[in-house]
Amino acid sequence: MKQAIFQMDIVAGKPELNRLRVGKWIKETVEAEHPDIVILPEMWTTAYTLPELELYADRDGEPTTGFLQGLAKNYKINIIGGSFANKKEGKVYNSSIVVNCNGDIVYQYDKIHLVPMLNEPQYLAGGTEKVKVFELDGVKMGVIICYDLRFPELSRSLALQGAQILYVVAEWPSVRLGHWQALQIARAIENQYYVVSCNRVGSYDGETFAGSSMIINPWGNSLRIGSEKLEETITASLSLNLVTKIRKDVPVFDSRMPDLYE
Repeated sequence: MKQAIFQMDIVAGKPELNRLRVGKWIKETVEAEHPDIVILPEMWTTAYTLPELELYADRDGEPTTGFLQGLAKNYKINIIGGSFANKKEGKVYNSSIVVNCNGDIVYQYDKIHLVPMLNEPQYLAGGTEKVKVFELDGVKMGVIICYDLRFPELSRSLALQGAQILYVVAEWPSVRLGHWQALQIARAIENQYYVVSCNRVGSYDGETFAGSSMIINPWGNSLRIGSEKLEETITASLSLNLVTKIRKDVPVFDSRMPDLYE
């Protein structure tokens, strides 16, 4: 199952321009790389323009949802749609969407954990629904957003639901690059699944972002690591049989004693 990650810089407050760039990238990537799945970063339509998100946010998922559905159907590609600012029922959420190659929405998720260091709770509402696995091409997967990575319970919940791949879409800052890398490797090892992340590059409002998008196998080995600074496409093919093998060789889930955990 071939993955293609768009480690992009984001033009702040310009949703239409960012959608144009993503559309062009998907067309070129499908033609050149023939991936099964493409992955976008967090808040890729607007960047972290928190005080102005009310102006730039989608309304009930549009136009971004329809845009991604059209690309998926046109190019017969599965899309992990990063996340985008989404206003619904009077509140703005950080929303992720997954679209299959027929253009069908297979999963939607609102970021649960809001970042106090960025004053996210002042501008965004947190999601209230539990994370769930979804399937693309018969493979069980999960998606989380940036700060969610710091909460191992969330990633473990998806593993217990059978996830074989965890996607992490982010705008993770360079100042915490070491955490970004270590936490992903930990999530991959402890849950024995692939971790595929898409982080942005560039700077905005005094914050520089870490890039370093990663593809990590269930043994914790990094198959690909993106540049810290360059906009680029990162690809790799995943062997899902490795998930089954490692879970058999090191039977962590059979060894769990949840009745003894506080």
